[in-house]
Amino acid sequence: MAAKLFTLSLAMTSITCYSQHTYPTTKKVEHSDDYFGVTVSDPYRWLEDDRSEDTKDWVEREVTFTNDYLGKIPFREEIRNQLRDKWNYEKISAPFEEGDYVYYYKNNGLQAQSVLYRKDKTGKEEVFLDPNKFSAQGTTSLSNLSFNKKGTLAAYAISEGGSDWNKIIIIDAVTKQQIGDTLVDIKFSGIAWQGDEGFYYSSYDKPQGSELSAKTDTHKVYFHKLGTKQKEDQLIIGGDDFKRRYLGAYLSDDERFLIVSASNTTYGNELYIKDLKNKTDFITIQKGYDCSSGVIDTKGDFIYVLTDKNAPNNKLQKFDINQPEKWIDVISETENVLTVSTGGGYIFAKYMKDALSYVRQLDYNGALIRTIELPGNGTAGGFGGKLKQKDLYYSFTNYITPGTIYKFNVETGKSEVYQQPNVKFNPADYVSEQVFYTSKDGTKIPMMISYKKGIKLDGKNPTILYSYGGFNISLQPSFSVVNAIWMENGGIYAVPNIRGGGEYGKKWHDAGTKMEKKNVFEDFIAAGEYLQKKGYTSKEYMAISGRSNGGLLVGATMTMRPDLAKVAFPGVGVLDMLRYNKFTAGAGWAYDYGTAEDSREMFEYLKSYSPVHNVKKGTCYPSTMIITSDHDDRVVPAHSFKFGAELQDKQGCNNPILVRIEVNAGHGAGRSTEQVIGENADLISFALYEIGIRKLK
Repeated sequence: MAAKLFTLSLAMTSITCYSQHTYPTTKKVEHSDDYFGVTVSDPYRWLEDDRSEDTKDWVEREVTFTNDYLGKIPFREEIRNQLRDKWNYEKISAPFEEGDYVYYYKNNGLQAQSVLYRKDKTGKEEVFLDPNKFSAQGTTSLSNLSFNKKGTLAAYAISEGGSDWNKIIIIDAVTKQQIGDTLVDIKFSGIAWQGDEGFYYSSYDKPQGSELSAKTDTHKVYFHKLGTKQKEDQLIIGGDDFKRRYLGAYLSDDERFLIVSASNTTYGNELYIKDLKNKTDFITIQKGYDCSSGVIDTKGDFIYVLTDKNAPNNKLQKFDINQPEKWIDVISETENVLTVSTGGGYIFAKYMKDALSYVRQLDYNGALIRTIELPGNGTAGGFGGKLKQKDLYYSFTNYITPGTIYKFNVETGKSEVYQQPNVKFNPADYVSEQVFYTSKDGTKIPMMISYKKGIKLDGKNPTILYSYGGFNISLQPSFSVVNAIWMENGGIYAVPNIRGGGEYGKKWHDAGTKMEKKNVFEDFIAAGEYLQKKGYTSKEYMAISGRSNGGLLVGATMTMRPDLAKVAFPGVGVLDMLRYNKFTAGAGWAYDYGTAEDSREMFEYLKSYSPVHNVKKGTCYPSTMIITSDHDDRVVPAHSFKFGAELQDKQGCNNPILVRIEVNAGHGAGRSTEQVIGENADLISFALYEIGIRKLK
């Protein structure tokens, strides 16, 4: 498809000449809560009840209003067709070996879900699992898959409509026939096989009330023995005698050690190890939640652990299971953040410098074998495999380089292209540059700015400013078809690596948590101001976007600085900061946010930026499309419903407030290709329309 260029209509007054919007009527109720003697009204509390007829009726009316508005955008279908056209290329994952087969995922272009294929030793290809046959609409996805060590048995988890509640199905991996009953009500779980006997998994008791929104806070690890009923599964750890919000169980590669990570928030964990060979009880390796540690491999009696204990950028240590208190450095901490993988008998140290990757290959004593030459500046992932595997695989991508898979030989250090996608996109026509700007308090922040060559810095470029800023999550460069369409048509895509993320380790994360959370919003605001000052864009041409914690980022930014941008996209956001911890696993986010019950000071701080509580009557807010899903049981849709109701009631100008509600979808994972294309077609179309574009040329 030929590149498109945006053109503004001759009558620029159309930007401000909307008719007054008639939003769906939203009732208010008399409800308030007391926090440390402060009364806080909550007139839309009724929207938290996802099972009520009133809420369902409101949702239907909001969906109709949103669809009617989006339906008037003249180029909406053209954008959708552009996305479909560019999305339609074959996508193949890195292969992995299990038993006598080599497995890989493949999507022929527009399939709702990727299909898992395999080849035998003769090279014969067959479909192993096709998630597109799990449901008629393609909204049931494959969320987990695990094989036993011999590759003869497999268990896979499915998510229906994007829910975090999963089912596990067990099959004979050779014949592909199901074995035994389907396990149900599984949530936040791995699948760890122990020989041919069965596997460990994690779940919660089914909550009373709404499965979508009811709190889940007592995780349990079970062992499921093949051939038995789920109700007979053995409780290994968890429950009232060992109450933890999150419990994850996994086995060492030699199946000698059962390792359990226990935590109550999304940061900090305890470690417990059971020596199955010597039949010990669980040995306490790390108690308390002051640091995060994870076992990455074992060698005989030695356990290798990646930890940030006294090392904010992480280090790799090891200890003898017989002396678990004596930890020895294998890879010491450096100025750059470390993650680790293993394969082929080696350790791969993957570092992040200013959000960009570099990788070193080491032996198990930490001695350097080589620094791996990557294809360029961007993000490298992979370098994992089995002990005897000599060819490993890694991916490389950045904002203008489609993800390419490379085969890497662990002995020679040579890389070769294994799978290069045939995307209708020419990286040579684009620029992706890294800049550094200064936030309100003087902190230096990196930002990647990507765009088509030849743009003029005249302040009139449509720009999406996207970020996340939380939970130690790092935004490293990666290619996206959606961003390709945006840039191909003259748009700029900018991503600042703001505080709260993990780009510079634990200190960077902590600088955006609890009473420091506003640093995150100030970093984001400063990024927008930088783009406008340097002429990349201006207020009238800029959209701000983020999802989940990034939805909070957008919601807080637009209520703190409604004049910063023309358009806002708070996606599946945490928007009621006084009540987020009341739903599903929300209480586990308290490390980042704190809760309104912690103290008067914490309550007041949360209330001061909580998007739902900071919408002011008569203020002109950006044209806003709030994005949520009816099956989101991670960040319940009530956040978005209440924020939308507040904005529609108090909006002080004719900028529209839409609430886009995806049906049969959850927090984001597992959505069908058509759902993803549909949402992004609406996002791009709405952004362009609201900044004044009336036709594509």
